[in-house]
Amino acid sequence: MKITFKTLLLLCILMPFTINSQINIKGYEAQWEGKLPSKNTFSFHVNIEDLGNNTYHFKLSNTLFSFDKVVQSTSDKHLQFNIHKGLSFTGEINKTNTEIRGFINSGIYLYHTKLVKTATKNFKGTWNVFLLNELLSTGIFLSIENVDGKKFDAFPFFGDKRFAGTWCMNSQKKNNMITFQDARTGLGFKGKLLTDSIELSIMIANKPIATTTLTRSTKDWAFKDLSAVTNKTSIPIELNDGWQIAQLKKKSLLKQLEDSILAKKLVQTHSVLISKKGKLIYEKYFSGYTSRTTHDQRSASKSISSALIGIAIDSKIIKDDNELLYKYIPKEFHYTKQGTKSKIKLKDLLSMSSGIDAVDFGTKRKSLASEPNYQNSPNWLKTVLEAPMIHIPGTVANYGSANPYLLGIALNEVVSKPLELFIDHKLLNPLGISNYVLQKDMNNTPYFGGGMYLTPRDMLKFGQLYLHKGTWNGKQIISKKWIEKSFKNYRKLQNTNDKNGYGYLWWHKTYLVHNKEIKSIEARGAGGQYIFVIPTLDAVVVITSGNYRNGKFQQPEKIVERYILPTLLNLN
Repeated sequence: MKITFKTLLLLCILMPFTINSQINIKGYEAQWEGKLPSKNTFSFHVNIEDLGNNTYHFKLSNTLFSFDKVVQSTSDKHLQFNIHKGLSFTGEINKTNTEIRGFINSGIYLYHTKLVKTATKNFKGTWNVFLLNELLSTGIFLSIENVDGKKFDAFPFFGDKRFAGTWCMNSQKKNNMITFQDARTGLGFKGKLLTDSIELSIMIANKPIATTTLTRSTKDWAFKDLSAVTNKTSIPIELNDGWQIAQLKKKSLLKQLEDSILAKKLVQTHSVLISKKGKLIYEKYFSGYTSRTTHDQRSASKSISSALIGIAIDSKIIKDDNELLYKYIPKEFHYTKQGTKSKIKLKDLLSMSSGIDAVDFGTKRKSLASEPNYQNSPNWLKTVLEAPMIHIPGTVANYGSANPYLLGIALNEVVSKPLELFIDHKLLNPLGISNYVLQKDMNNTPYFGGGMYLTPRDMLKFGQLYLHKGTWNGKQIISKKWIEKSFKNYRKLQNTNDKNGYGYLWWHKTYLVHNKEIKSIEARGAGGQYIFVIPTLDAVVVITSGNYRNGKFQQPEKIVERYILPTLLNLN
């Protein structure tokens, strides 16, 4: 056969694609590692310029990346616009036209962002995708696993373990390219498969924010040990965040506590804070955490969900806690309104006594409305509402996240603005809280079952709000009546080892110190996230931890009983 120049040219053009299409992802089933270009790879400046007529110029940028787009708000009452597929913004301009408080919606997170007016109709703020000021390590790691033909799983990890980690999905291979996405943050990943490496790009709005070369790992991954990285002092500093500061003099027991944490006898403790008589008297951080680092609240944010229902009742958006649940359930699900299920009241959900088969732990059988079960279903609300009743409403309490989840559904049905804006306007902004993140449910609304990110100082504010009967710095944010209702001990949780008393999404526990009983009302989250409100000592304690898989999630209770309560008793 005679080969012409045109044929050779065509072969040269086609050959790379022929070779690329033959790359087998199986050969890349391994662990890979590399370095990010900067510790600020995931930190961005956010700029919104008001162009008039509900039109805005939105811009994201850092030293390595820039993205901008002119967008149209779909609402004339607040800002609501899509930036790119999977990336949007919701916000409000305040009455003085000096700032925008809003949320960048990416992945399962609603990142709160405060943008301050810097020029005529121009507002600027910041956004960190990993909820950190900057990374303490630029290491990046990738594990490619479970390869089956073109199907595979990809698990990116980062050297700074303060970040919760990724949860990747939609893995695909085409020719020599692989793509996948992190469901948590919304980040996209695109990898080019080379002979002995992977050229990996990390994407926002389909534009690379960083590109790095990964090579095969030759030894076990080594993540930076942050256990010894601690702030030098336990004396609180003034941050102009609403806290008054006082110095704790008698703290020998707390020094023992610090030594035990640093010696890893009390493992994975990230922060310990104490307020007394409305003043912050002790503040200590470990393992690289700081006063500005937000922490995953897990179920500790259930108590914040309770506060929001109280605020809705105070605001007459909801009549009272005796209201029937199905008054607030979308009509399409009313086919489940049968028998005793139709009698569930909001107060039953608040006290974990709805009677629905929503038992998150402590049972050998599979609970149909347990959090793992409904979160793995295609329709969370359908799964929860179709679960059978196992008790008459308001009679037996079993801890289950489906109860506060339904409260979030109910509140979302009656607020006049996006639920996240209601949360910010009615609770968090009045507390002076702006550095936080809300986790979403499958309908893109805040999830009342848990998962909010707050700094420890802001957790302490929330506890102080309840200790002071709903006031913060002289302002009544929640009614005294709701605080008192919330702190009542309604019934015991049957699926807990201690059979704890339970209020309106608040735990009860009594500690014995020096033969004296001390009652505490607590917000608790998996891994050891605690807010202790101790009325008899006029004190609030916050402890955050990372004990998610070692069975030590109740370690903060031991810390409070052995070190903190004796210290507070000595101050009286």
